[in-house]
Order: sequence, then structure tokens, then C-alpha cells
Amino acid sequence: MRPKTLKFKVGVYVATTLTVAMLVFTLLVVRYQRAALLQEAIRHVDQLSDVLIKSTRFAMLQDQPAYVKSIIKDVSKQTGIAKVRVLNKDGKIIHSTYLPELGLIVNRKAEGCSQCHDIEKPLDQLPLRNMTRVFDAPEGGRLLGSMAVIRNEPSCYTASCHEHRQHQSVLGVLDIVYSLDEIDRTTRKNTLTIVIFSLGFIVIASLLVGALVRRLVYTPLRDLETGAKQLSSGNLEQQIPVRSEDEFGQLATSFNVMTEALKHSRVELQEWGHTLEQKVQERTKQLRIAQAETMRGEKLASVGLLAAGIAHELNNPLTGILTFSHFIRKKMPDGSQEAEDLDLIIRETKRCATIIRRLLDFAREKAQEKKYTDINRLIEETTRLIEWPAHLRDIAISTDLDPDLPPVWADEDLISQVILNMLTNAQHAITEKGTITVRSRRCQKAIGVEPTAEPVPTVEISVIDTGCGIPEENLQRIFDPFFTTKEVGKGTGLGLSISYGIITAHGGTIEVESTVGTGTTFRIYLPVEPGSDDVAKKITRKLNEPQDTDR
Repeated sequence: MRPKTLKFKVGVYVATTLTVAMLVFTLLVVRYQRAALLQEAIRHVDQLSDVLIKSTRFAMLQDQPAYVKSIIKDVSKQTGIAKVRVLNKDGKIIHSTYLPELGLIVNRKAEGCSQCHDIEKPLDQLPLRNMTRVFDAPEGGRLLGSMAVIRNEPSCYTASCHEHRQHQSVLGVLDIVYSLDEIDRTTRKNTLTIVIFSLGFIVIASLLVGALVRRLVYTPLRDLETGAKQLSSGNLEQQIPVRSEDEFGQLATSFNVMTEALKHSRVELQEWGHTLEQKVQERTKQLRIAQAETMRGEKLASVGLLAAGIAHELNNPLTGILTFSHFIRKKMPDGSQEAEDLDLIIRETKRCATIIRRLLDFAREKAQEKKYTDINRLIEETTRLIEWPAHLRDIAISTDLDPDLPPVWADEDLISQVILNMLTNAQHAITEKGTITVRSRRCQKAIGVEPTAEPVPTVEISVIDTGCGIPEENLQRIFDPFFTTKEVGKGTGLGLSISYGIITAHGGTIEVESTVGTGTTFRIYLPVEPGSDDVAKKITRKLNEPQDTDR
């Protein structure tokens, strides 16, 4: 570094300035730290004196000097305590950890006593700073002496064992001598540490200032030259580093603003094209969803028209079956197998008529007959209907029902119809030996098309089969009316569509998972409407009542 260069001149100036500043700073810090440590030692000795006076008061009242001596001896063993002694009101040393001075009388003109006895009448109160003294020990080192007044309190002058009178305000003085060697060692160590760090800081700062001059002058000029060349070649990604707020920094900022404006215009054109593509995709998706809902609504309307047409055709034969079944039932003795079979025929005939009427009501969006329903009971009753035909085809049906399942606000006949449709489809999906499992449990489920829908308490009904499975391309169409993969004459394609409409009308949803060759799982989610305690009790009593076997 040449002596005439700006880096050399600035480095020398900064080194000189920092040396003087750090020297003054070190002196001030050391002085402040030494005073702070001394003040802390004074507070510590004062607190120790107060504790010692209070701890020996009871022993003094009991006139047990041996206890007082033991306490003073234990306190003197603490680190830093050089000597502890107690003087009576006449200045006589009555207790001391330094045995040769026991019984001696301290001169009132001594440094520790003169603060109170310089005047004719001794002072009763004295600031803490005037009750301490710092002096040199004969063997070297500094000592801190602190005197605490032992006052004549009511417990003292009212005790029968003492001769002190009430007018006597002071009984004696507790003098503690504390070694300042540790504080002096700490001060010297900290001073040396600060000096070393200061020298290191001065050296590093001087070197950095030389580099700073190069960075503030030469480097910005080189950056501007490089940026101008890149911009002239059409590269808008080149940014000039703004290293300061001076003229070079302002010039670099203006250059970067110009480059950023050109780059922003290019990015806006690209983002506009990308955003337009995303908006077109979103609108197209919404239109497809609306189209699918419209087609589903039209198909459900066709189901309503079809149901209205077949209702009249089916009601007449069902009425005849029901009438003649009642006549034959009356002739059968109660408890016989034939009577039980006829009861089953009558019950299922009534349910068929109810299903036809509910199908028509659902298509016409009529009000449902809802009440708090025991879902486990519906599952058990519906499962019994297909147990025998499933057994004939070597299909095992099992249930896994949650006994603590809450009641659900639903239409029993419609939910039973949905469960029956799911079981029937599961039975048809199994061509050989297989299993069907029906489960129920409570869970939290977000029901709705909105992505921000909150989870609500729901009841989940799962129908799991080990059948042939559903191909992935058909999973999106299985709930469409009249869609079926069964052979002609073996399915109408209405079961899942009607089931979907029933569950949707109850505020729930249906989900399906399927693997070809492994099986299919249908999950029905029905929301649980919370009620008050009175309503819950009524529900419990209703569910515990015996059910009508003819329903």
C-alpha cells in the first residue's frame, strides 16, 4: 500500500482514532466495572450483616453466647469473609473470629467508628456508603469493612434477662471484614481481556478500511462498466450491486430501475399469458361441473317420471299380494314357521310399497319423514334380508358396528333402502366365494364442495366387498342414472343414483374406493345433528322401545 494512496491515508487515520477511542473506552469500562463490583460486594456484606443480626437475636435474648459464637464462626467460613466481630456499646469486642482481639476496646477515632463518633452525640442513622470502608491488609490486598448497628428493640429491653433500658437505642455494632482479592483479580482479568480485544479490533478495522475504500470507489466503477456492456448486448438479468447511498449508489440504482422496468414489461407479458390459460382452465372446469350437475338433474327428473308411471302398475299387484297374505296369515297359528314366513312377506310387501312411494316423493322433492334413527339397528335389519340368498352363493356377511354410535336425524326407510342397494350391489359383484363387511363408526368429516368447509360430527357406514371391483374409468359414472355394467335384465342402473340422491338430500355424501380384482368399498357419511340433553334423553328412550315387527 503506497503512502500517498487514499486507502493508506484512511487506514492510518482510522487506526489512530480507534486507538485513542478504545483507550478511553477501556479506562471508563474498567472504572465502572470496578465500582459496580465494589457496590455489589457492599450490598452483599450488608445483607449478610442483617441476616447475622437477625439469626443471633434469639440466642442473645436467651443469654446463650455459645450459640452466638457458633453462628458467627459458621458465617466466617464463607468465601471472602476475612473477619467477623461484635462490639458492645462501649466499643469492647465481645465476639470475634480473630481470638487475640477478644476483650479489646476499639478506639472511637478509628476509621470505622469516626463516622458516628466525630460529634459529641453519636448518630443513630447513617447511609450505607458511610458505614463501609476500604483499606489495605497488612499482608497485602484490599479489604472491605462494613459495620451494622445492633439496635435495642422492644424484645430486648422488655426481656427479663437483660439489663438494657428502653432509652438506650444502640446495643452494639457488628463488624464484617470482606476480602476484595477476588474482585481485584476479576478487574485485572477483564482489563486485560478488553485491551486484547481492543488491539485486535483496531488491527482488523484498519485493514478493513483500506478494503472499504477500494470497494467504495474502484468496485462501483467496474460494476457500472460491466452492466452497461451486458445491457447493450440485450441481457436484462444483469443487476449492478448498489453498495452505498452516495453518487455511485444513486447511479447504480437508476441503472437498475431502468433494467427492471424493461424486465418487468417482459415478465408481465409472460404472466398475462399464463394467467389467461389458468383462468380458461378454471372456467372450463366449472362449466363441466355445472354440465354434469345439469345432466344428473335431468336424469333424476327422468327417474321421477319413470317412478310415477310404474307406481300405478306396481301398486295394484302389491295390494293384491298384501290382501291375500293377510287372509292366509289369519288362518295360520301363531308361532308356526308358515306364520313367520307370511309375516316376512307382509312386512317386505309393505316396505316395497313404501319404497315406491318414497322414490316418487324423492323425485318430486317432497319433504322426508325424518326422526332420530338408530343406524346400527337399520344395518342389522337390512343385513338379515340378504343373509339367506348370500349364504346360498357361499358369501359370508359380517358386521362391525360401533356400540356408542349416536342417533342420526334421518328417514329410516330411505336409509334402509340405501344400505340394501349397497349390499345388493356388493352381492352381485362377488361371482364366487367372498365376504361382505358392514361397518359403522363416528368421525369428523368435511361435507360440502367448498374447500374451506369445516369438519362436522358424522356417522360413517362402510360396505366392503371382495368382488370384481370397478374399473377406474367407470368410477366417475357409477352414480349416473341408468348407468350399469351388468348384463341386460340384471340391473337398471338406478340403485346407486337413487342412493346418491337420498344421501345428498340428508346433507351427507358417498365416497367409493375400488381395485379391479380386489374389491370395492362404499363409504356413506351422514351428519349428526346435535341436540340438547332433554332431546338426547327422549331419543334414548325412543331407541330402547321395542320395535314394531310389522313395519
